[in-house]
Amino acid sequence: MSRIQPTFATLKAQGRKALIPFVTAGFPYADITPDLMHAMVTAGADIIELGVPFSDPMADGPVIQKAGEKALKLGIGTREVLDMVRAFRSKDNSTPVVLMGYANPVERYDIKHGAGPTESAFIRDAAQAGVDGVLIVDYPPEECVEFAARLRAHNMDLIFLLAPTSTSARMAQVAQLASGYVYYVSLKGVTGAGTLDVGAVEAMLPRIRQHVNVPVGVGFGIRDAATAKAISKVADAVVIGSKIIQLIENQPRDKVASVAHDFLKEIRMALD
Repeated sequence: MSRIQPTFATLKAQGRKALIPFVTAGFPYADITPDLMHAMVTAGADIIELGVPFSDPMADGPVIQKAGEKALKLGIGTREVLDMVRAFRSKDNSTPVVLMGYANPVERYDIKHGAGPTESAFIRDAAQAGVDGVLIVDYPPEECVEFAARLRAHNMDLIFLLAPTSTSARMAQVAQLASGYVYYVSLKGVTGAGTLDVGAVEAMLPRIRQHVNVPVGVGFGIRDAATAKAISKVADAVVIGSKIIQLIENQPRDKVASVAHDFLKEIRMALD
């Protein structure tokens, strides 16, 4: 079991919902991420999603794409991201950390760092670093049965995206492999796009729960406390990414953590 299930269980017992911020690892400064993660936990974050920079992020809108490009220019790759998790774990051994990214960096890491036929270097090293879950945007459920089993063997969860266009058959496929939580993409399109339709989310979540027995987080398009509060009434978790990236993008290094903290504290108060 990862740290994710106990976190949701505790929140449920308290009648509270999970706040899950997303930030791109190594943005806006190469060495800022562990400090930023601690600040977000202090503000009330329950789980942290850490974006692994990639050159062709198909699900990300311009804000997160730009953040990833800057992180790549600063030399941030998968190995550096795992080092950031290790640094975070030196002071925080309880907050779950989920890596969100794409297949290419994972598979390249395995090639570079010694993957055998029955092991994955990425999974091995992520577990050692203290990662709790992995969300690989372009791994469909039918192609990652073995990947999910290897993660579970290392006490990590495989988290899937569901979308407004997901069919009942797709939800059933996801339900067979998903653990930790599922991430419902509340908008058609990329991160940060469009205006969130709370009513549409309310209508969709019962359909998802007919198939999926893990918590459901909702993200894409949540940008303020009012929307987060509305979504929290029907979801188990609220995921916020693009807005945080925008807020910290042009901050001096010594202001990044405090700006993210103050924004998330406002969201946390609204959720509670």
